Amino acid sequence: MCRHIAYVGRPVPLRDVLVAPEYALYRQSWEPRRQRYGTVNADGFGVGWYADGDPLPARYRRAGPIWSDQSVVDLTRVVRSVAVLAAVRDATESGADGEAAAAPFAAGPWLFSHNGAVRGWPASLAPVSAALSAAELLALDARTDSALVWALVLHRLRDGDGMGPALADTVLEVAEAAPGSRLNLLLTDGETVAATAWGDTLWYLTEPGGGTAVASEPYDDDPRWREVPDRTLLVATSADVLLTPLKEPPA
Repeated sequence: MCRHIAYVGRPVPLRDVLVAPEYALYRQSWEPRRQRYGTVNADGFGVGWYADGDPLPARYRRAGPIWSDQSVVDLTRVVRSVAVLAAVRDATESGADGEAAAAPFAAGPWLFSHNGAVRGWPASLAPVSAALSAAELLALDARTDSALVWALVLHRLRDGDGMGPALADTVLEVAEAAPGSRLNLLLTDGETVAATAWGDTLWYLTEPGGGTAVASEPYDDDPRWREVPDRTLLVATSADVLLTPLKEPPA
């Protein structure tokens, strides 16, 4: 469905995370190695990052495939950041939302991406969406399952939930309402990365010099990459990674 990646750590050119590695996200847009659903991620892409001294992230998003954008390689070469979240998209259903449907979604200090699909969308999430106000529903970035999942996560974040609990509770709520959904979620505030493995692949790499990457699949063949077990919540900083099993919702 999609491939995504987040990094937090020492300042690096975005190119070092997204383009330069042999199997980087850039290449995963047309040649993913571990993608279980779909084969080509050509329905949009986005890159979000944090500038020094500014808590609000910047974004660069487009509706087309990342390989067709002549600016993104230059951008990633000259922009440095301590945190980045990026995604390439394989749309579950074609739609007219274009760039607005491309992750990362953003609000306040947060960047968010969803790799997967909600089974039975949109009817399956009608009961869940009742928890959102009319204003929250009208503010959806796009008419997609990912945008609604983001609204549910954001609702919890604004209520004071931590990043990990906001993702975990949203995944369990959506999985109960729509069994069989794939809900690999990725979230950062520029200092911490939270992610879920639920129905698709997720890996992480912590570098000895400081820096953690969390991705749908490894961007190289470094043996230090570790796969996250399915049904798991990951919370990571530049130096530490905590994994917590997630329980299946009741049948």
